[in-house]
Amino acid sequence: MKILAIESSCDETAAAVVEDGRKVLSSVVASQVPEHRKYGGVVPEIASRRHAENIVGVVQKSLEDADLALEQVDAIAVTHAPGLIGALLVGVNFAKGLALAAEKPLIPTHHLRSHIASNYISNPELKPPFLCLVVSGGHSHIVMVEDYTKMKIIGRTRDDAAGEAFDKAARTMGMPYPGGIELDKVAEKGDPNAFKLPHPVVHDAPYDFSFSGLKTAIINLIHNASQKGESLPVEDLSASFRKAVVDCLTDNFLKAAKDYNAETLVVAGGVSANSLLRKNLKKLCADRGLALYMPEKSLCGDNAAMVGSQAYYEYLAGNIAGSDLNAAATLPIDFFAPSR
Repeated sequence: MKILAIESSCDETAAAVVEDGRKVLSSVVASQVPEHRKYGGVVPEIASRRHAENIVGVVQKSLEDADLALEQVDAIAVTHAPGLIGALLVGVNFAKGLALAAEKPLIPTHHLRSHIASNYISNPELKPPFLCLVVSGGHSHIVMVEDYTKMKIIGRTRDDAAGEAFDKAARTMGMPYPGGIELDKVAEKGDPNAFKLPHPVVHDAPYDFSFSGLKTAIINLIHNASQKGESLPVEDLSASFRKAVVDCLTDNFLKAAKDYNAETLVVAGGVSANSLLRKNLKKLCADRGLALYMPEKSLCGDNAAMVGSQAYYEYLAGNIAGSDLNAAATLPIDFFAPSR
């Protein structure tokens, strides 16, 4: 089954053709990073306008790269939640029109489920059940993936997401957007033990995360030094902050794995590209005899190939939309998908 997938949840306009959920026939991404960089972050109105300008060309290119005509695809998939509502609406409305005109099934696809599905592309042998750490700019979850469309949230952030904490810390240090990527590069040259930073714990929920206090601690440290006219070693500061965030993520993830007897662990989302997170999880899982799966770095960020992968399983589960499909800024990853 060949699915034409569309992704427009934030600032990447993407389209891809994926066969049977695992084989990528084409993947095209039009990034808006250079434009948003001058504002220090994504401007929703600009993102929506650029999606509207780019979506036709991106979809056409994805079909051309797959050497297929629209009539030769079996279904149209689109990210309908969660994300920036204006950006989502561009993709949803375009997909609805395309599916109607081509008389193809329309498959609504959840953005975070799609991030998890990126692992099916990078690791074709991977199958549920498994425990997944989903970490991105807006989300930090520990999810029990019981089946391709049946998921249960084990832990979540109580405030900021890990990616958001990385981005805000990086911006405070004067790094350009996207800050988390820049901070990761700079941290490679620093001493991770140079600064003692808090390790937030949610006492009534051992698998939940809290990054707001950690983010505030690094911002206050920088501001206090600035007020005294002092300069801090950015490499050491970055390395210390990165270690603090990664320690929180890995500690809770491995605790949940132990308590739930999970032997297969998976990481997904934009922050899954973080070099220290990948390095530490590889070692920790190897020491414990746990199987670890991570997406290729090219699939960690937003793309439509992951949407096409998850859409295949949503289709098999009967999750087909009608012309009344709407975008949603928020939607839990464990939402109920109807059966045919």
